[in-house]
Amino acid sequence: MTDLKAQLARQFIEAIPHSRALGMRLVSIGDGEAEIVMPYDERFVGDPVSGVIHGGAVSALMDTCGGAAVMSHPQAPAGTATIDLRIDYMRPATPGQAIRARASCYQITRSVAFVRAVATDDDESRPVATATGAFTVEPSGEAGS
Repeated sequence: MTDLKAQLARQFIEAIPHSRALGMRLVSIGDGEAEIVMPYDERFVGDPVSGVIHGGAVSALMDTCGGAAVMSHPQAPAGTATIDLRIDYMRPATPGQAIRARASCYQITRSVAFVRAVATDDDESRPVATATGAFTVEPSGEAGS
């Protein structure tokens, strides 16, 4: 992947206000693969009794990571927007632990990219959530979010 594509993908993530608000940090990106980490933050707890992060924050992380994977794919000309995203929550994330999403763009057509993603906490052997998604593949200057 070119350095320009990596830079554009990083700027894409940093430009999204909710990504910044959730503290998302791009760990790695390249050739249709992306990894983003989101630190634990009590502001995003969905269950005050257990301290588990709200599923919406996990969903936003996986959506952003999927979009970054598409943007970094060698056949993706430019930006992307989510068409469809299915998330299966496997277990609650462990309170106090960061959540890491890894996404892979495994198929791309002229107009649609297909992505798989996994979110884990410190126990990488047991996913917190898995996702499959479809994202637009758009020429430069036409991307949504």
